[in-house]
Amino acid sequence: MPAVSAAKPPIALKLVAEPEGDTRALHLLMRQRDSLRPLFLSTWEMLSRQFQPPELEAWAGAVLKLAHVNAGPSCLLAYWEASTAGAMSGEIAPLLGAAQASVEICRNAGAQAATGALKALPAARRVLGNGAPLSRWWRAMERLARQAPESVVPVASRMGEILQPGTIEAFENFVAAGLRAAAGDRRKRIAFFSLQDELARRLITRDPGAVTFTDIEHELKAFLTALWGDVPLLRSMALEDGGQQPQRRAAIAEPLIRLPEIYRGVQGDAARALFQAAAAHAQAHLALGRARFPIGQLKPLQVALVGLIEDARAEALAMRALPGLRRLWAPYHVAVPTTIGTAPMLLARLARALFDPAYVDDDGFVSKGRALFTAALPRINESAISREIGMLLGNDLGQMRVQFNAKTYVVEPLYRDDGLGLWDFGDDPQPTADVLELFIDAVRQRREDNEGPRQEHDPGGTTPAPGKARSVAPNERGVIIARYPEWDRVDAIERANWTTVREVAAHAGDARSIEDALDRAGALRSRVARLVRGVRIGRTVRLKRQQDGHDLDLDAVLDAAIALRSREKPDLRVFRATKAMHRDLSALLLIDTSESTHDRLASGATILDVERLAVALLAEAMNQLGDTFGLLAFASDGREDVRMTSIKGFDEPYDTDCRARLAGLSSGLSTRLGTALRHAGAVVGQTTTSRKLLIVLTDGEPSDVDVSDPLDLIEDARRAAVGLHAAGIDAYGVVLGRAGSEAATRIFGRGNTMLVHRVEDLPARLSELYFRLARR
Repeated sequence: MPAVSAAKPPIALKLVAEPEGDTRALHLLMRQRDSLRPLFLSTWEMLSRQFQPPELEAWAGAVLKLAHVNAGPSCLLAYWEASTAGAMSGEIAPLLGAAQASVEICRNAGAQAATGALKALPAARRVLGNGAPLSRWWRAMERLARQAPESVVPVASRMGEILQPGTIEAFENFVAAGLRAAAGDRRKRIAFFSLQDELARRLITRDPGAVTFTDIEHELKAFLTALWGDVPLLRSMALEDGGQQPQRRAAIAEPLIRLPEIYRGVQGDAARALFQAAAAHAQAHLALGRARFPIGQLKPLQVALVGLIEDARAEALAMRALPGLRRLWAPYHVAVPTTIGTAPMLLARLARALFDPAYVDDDGFVSKGRALFTAALPRINESAISREIGMLLGNDLGQMRVQFNAKTYVVEPLYRDDGLGLWDFGDDPQPTADVLELFIDAVRQRREDNEGPRQEHDPGGTTPAPGKARSVAPNERGVIIARYPEWDRVDAIERANWTTVREVAAHAGDARSIEDALDRAGALRSRVARLVRGVRIGRTVRLKRQQDGHDLDLDAVLDAAIALRSREKPDLRVFRATKAMHRDLSALLLIDTSESTHDRLASGATILDVERLAVALLAEAMNQLGDTFGLLAFASDGREDVRMTSIKGFDEPYDTDCRARLAGLSSGLSTRLGTALRHAGAVVGQTTTSRKLLIVLTDGEPSDVDVSDPLDLIEDARRAAVGLHAAGIDAYGVVLGRAGSEAATRIFGRGNTMLVHRVEDLPARLSELYFRLARR
């Protein structure tokens, strides 16, 4: 009995000594919870054997915090279970940290998420232990709760699989990659963190020491920028499923470089060096090669040889400028003389022979290739030598009847690109199926990702101006036409090439609907027509010292009289005249078509309907005046997808096709205004008029799916507007409603912002603004 009495007092003494403490408060709370009390008392008894009263007091406080954020019974039970399992370590700190992290997760993502995280704790503890890695795991879960609250439960339910790499760094990279890849798209985040996404599955099945493109992307950009002075455009490509196919090589689609997400079997510093070697080789092609060979009817072996010679030529030029690149590429040239006579082996030996002057290979084919390349060194700057040498060697190798399989051939060494970027299919006859086998994987990859800057072939060799409506195939994401920087408000830096502009083909609507809308607004149309008649002749200027005119120029007459008295020859231009001057003006109207323009007004029309009428009315007036103008619509879906739709280019007539494109506009997506302003400025900046005017029509403040703080995009748009002013472009914001008035004033300035409080007033107000600005 004495022993039993000694085991019970800690709780009773605690309650008497500290009646207001967390321990007493927790016990009183549990007395009111019949369903929880037995499990709580069992947990408390177990913890009492492991920890001292001050530690129990801290633990009780942690439980109360969970109760106070309404974590719910399931969360409390999960915490007690986790506490029981973790108590054997004899440390209270991990248990307190788990409670605090669960409280934060509950606040941001809800009780179910906090419960899921606690249930996932045993899996995390088995892999990471109870030290600093486990604390970092909790911080990563808190970050996930703040930035992707809906994804905490999927991650927690798959924690055993996600932690397969076995390191906290791998888990942190997994979370960061998911947040970055899915941006602001909730569905994409759920797919990624529930392991339905291919990239997510690759990240958790890779070797623990592997280095991915995601890990090294920023390092590679800095490295290439240091080499060539230009910031590169880098993207990753998917790995081959199951690892059964040959390792994918890098790919080039100017100006884009695509690198494998991971190089199988290469880890740590070796993987970093391989990524650098591949990126440096690809950038050497872009900086120094610039070759585009017509594919014609070349055979697969000839295609492979021309690509090999061009690789050697580009590297030779690069090593002349940057000799240190030899040390970067040399470790991958490992081919040696052998009796095996397959074409891939001979090509690998030839590649080494052209790269390494010290390499010795007595094979006749390799020796001839080296001799031809050495003889062509005086013409090393001419890409034509690659085709010449490649064709000669291809004929020789064909006569040797060596084995070459286009389906299984991969470029060697490993760091070199797949060669697709060297070839121009153009209008040449369709290449043979065997030739296409060399490139089929790369082509499929680019079509799936839709990332390359693909453009329609232009037989004339001319590229339409960015503002002109090109004849491109309808495509939801469009064709990449430009990249622009964006201001990072938090870090106070401008991120170069941060946003991507895509040209989306305009969908043709019914042009008659525009005419019908203008007819219904007959009174307003007549009012604008009167304004047009009043300014059609433009302003008049007084011309002095003319050969003839309606009046004498007194100053000129006096000068002529003085000349006569001085016996000098007088200037006979003594008349004064007036002349109507045409306005030397180009105007671009930038139309916001984001999702908010789909809202309906009391009249039943949408905001976009009113915008369309206002634009049609003003376009008709500008067309009658003979002013140079363009119409451009925009919306965005993240920084990689800012969509521009050209309704009318500056050199196009305002005709039925333009009205059809205007009628075909639809609402959707977000408003990344800063990028739209920069691109619109580039478009209007190409005009030759002395004055350039940009009018932005929008109904709200800037926003986008991958930006959580609207102030970031507002500040970026303000800097873009300042840049337009510095370039001599007058930018004005026309804002519908009150929602975006404050942001627009900050972006364009109070004097360059017109607020239209009633959307229905827009057609009249927009036309009035233009006539007022055009007179300046």
